[in-house]
Amino acid sequence: MIFSELYNVYYNTVAKILAEAIDGTLDDRRLNEIVAQTAFGESVLTIQPALKAQRWPLLRPDLTTPLRHRPTMPLTELQKRWLKAISLDPRVRLFDLEFEGLEDVEPLFTKEDYILYDQYNDGDDYEDPAYIARFRRILDSIRQQYPLRVTLLNRHGARIEMHILADTIEYSEKDDKFRILTRDSGGAIVNVGRILTCERYDGRQIHETDRRSKMKTLVFEVTDERNALERVMLHFAHFEKQTERIGDALYRVTLLYDRDDETELVIRILSFGPKIRVTAPDAFIELIKNRLIRQKSCEL
Repeated sequence: MIFSELYNVYYNTVAKILAEAIDGTLDDRRLNEIVAQTAFGESVLTIQPALKAQRWPLLRPDLTTPLRHRPTMPLTELQKRWLKAISLDPRVRLFDLEFEGLEDVEPLFTKEDYILYDQYNDGDDYEDPAYIARFRRILDSIRQQYPLRVTLLNRHGARIEMHILADTIEYSEKDDKFRILTRDSGGAIVNVGRILTCERYDGRQIHETDRRSKMKTLVFEVTDERNALERVMLHFAHFEKQTERIGDALYRVTLLYDRDDETELVIRILSFGPKIRVTAPDAFIELIKNRLIRQKSCEL
């Protein structure tokens, strides 16, 4: 593996731990703080035990290190080729990021090298200059915390105007679309691709809504066979969640999700088969049962 959401964070977290060990400032409290601040919530299940039991032979039992020099992580040629490939993705280029020093690097792969299944074909046009301009205006409004006046086409094709206070932008891999999660008037969700115009709004104060009022809780157990736990952590990396070990190879995950995403979440959970068992809430369990019954009726 070159690097990923999981391992890249792990490398940087361990590098910070080792730097403090070299400086002589590392203790149990500081070790926990570094992991909590720079890694994932569930990383306490992996990083501390691996370091303290010396499965990763980087720390001594007294939390000193045999290393003499602070760790550095220069990019390999393979990593540069991976970054070059990512830099060519039109979705990444929406964020106006700088990828310096890759001008003469050959990309590791291009979009012609892979085929995506189970994805709709009417995704957003990420190379449309007008789309790019609107996307960057939305990003700026999130960073600077100012409201927007947008005109868009609703699902019936009617042109409407809205005043929104964007909270975050999220990407749906299944739909191949970006959408805005707002903090006003009920926490509306707005597809970026439906927006026709987008400008700063300096009018009346917009009433903010706590998006957590739309959040629901899902609890499920993961049997860690065939790297199931790692795959679950990667698959649900963008959800707020807590993970705890409850058996030798059994983990409980408590996950928060937007109720508008419930159908997609059911599909994701089912994709793990018997490795995941949902324990709460009962309403979500019923959704799974009903979907399985419908699949069986179609002989799927």
